[in-house]
Amino acid sequence: MSTPPHNGSGFQDGSGRGQLSAEISSAVVHLFLRHTGRGPTKARTTLDAELVVVLLQDNMTKGEKSLLRAGKAAEVLQIRRTFQETMRTELIEAVETLTKRNVVSFMSANDIDPDGAAEIFLLDRAI
Repeated sequence: MSTPPHNGSGFQDGSGRGQLSAEISSAVVHLFLRHTGRGPTKARTTLDAELVVVLLQDNMTKGEKSLLRAGKAAEVLQIRRTFQETMRTELIEAVETLTKRNVVSFMSANDIDPDGAAEIFLLDRAI
């Protein structure tokens, strides 16, 4: 009996990988919602070997948009970094639970225009 090709990902086809990506996106959005009062309206997770990248769009709260209109872009970026620092443990736990891998590094990046963010996780081994 032959076995299907294995790409090293732990998934025999793309459906499992797609499901995992959707679950990670959902978990990250819900954590932002819980911490900031508003979650991003768009999220997409990309999985590549031991790399997980969650791209978030339309993240800013009304308060952050108000600060931006007042010319306080640096302050908005600092607020975003502070939220991400406070969510760090929960974000890592969510990714570890869903991937069944350990996160060995976590990084965040934000942009104002366009309103976007990236949550980057490096795992201890490929998915």
